[in-house]
Amino acid sequence: MNAPRDTGYDDYLTEVLKDPSEAAAYMEAVMELDDPAALLVALRRVAKSHGMAEVARRADVGDKVLFKALSENGNPTLATVYKVLHAVGLRLSVTAIPANEPGEAAHA
Repeated sequence: MNAPRDTGYDDYLTEVLKDPSEAAAYMEAVMELDDPAALLVALRRVAKSHGMAEVARRADVGDKVLFKALSENGNPTLATVYKVLHAVGLRLSVTAIPANEPGEAAHA
């Protein structure tokens, strides 16, 4: 007999990510990982917390398009990422990489 899966964390995260401030902090932390796959998972979790069908409607993209773009093997366009973030109350932002971090841009 298999024990039921503990969904406590997933349920908690789904609830927390409905708050745009929490979702923004979550997305920012994931972006620090510099891992596109992790970023896709985070974007999917944020979208799911708001209801994928509702996010698709607000983002003006088809349900199937959104599910495919945010799937495990998805590769959403920048336009789709922008629309999804906007639909959940977030926006893209760019900041300079601190000089002491790896990946610092070369200065001419």
